[in-house]
Amino acid sequence: MSEKFTVGIIVSNHFGVLSRVSGLYAKRGYNIDSLAVGETENPKFSRMTIVTTGDEYMKNQVMRQLEKLHDVKMVVLLEKDSAVFNEHILIKLKVNGAGKAQVSEMINDYGGKVMDFSDDFITAELTGSSQKIDGLIDKAKNIGILEVCRSGPISVAHGMENVLNVTELE
Repeated sequence: MSEKFTVGIIVSNHFGVLSRVSGLYAKRGYNIDSLAVGETENPKFSRMTIVTTGDEYMKNQVMRQLEKLHDVKMVVLLEKDSAVFNEHILIKLKVNGAGKAQVSEMINDYGGKVMDFSDDFITAELTGSSQKIDGLIDKAKNIGILEVCRSGPISVAHGMENVLNVTELE
């Protein structure tokens, strides 16, 4: 049975690493549903959060293959019940018959923040669960979406298990 799974990875921060990691998925015919990459507190390392849909065999295969890559320093499977997940979205909405007040109220209802506006549009940002982001998008479709930039999930483990701490690598 296929389901989404999330992998947290610490990698060396230099050119070609993202290509090698994504190439590992591509070579096996695995699709990446979401990929978030950013530098850690130590500029020598980056953290990747990769969400993929697959079965148990695929999950195990991905983990084993990632651990073999030279530039991959740490890999953990981030389970839904043992990690914190969040997404970030920037969304630009039409301001037409609904008016700015109604659009701003909807954004506030979801805990978002207006970042930019004019007579024709409002740009908002929101951070939260995938369900919260999906809810905002569904409601915004009625108003008119001009543009969406969505991060996909990022995640850290609850507690002290499966912590991807780069200070251990130095």
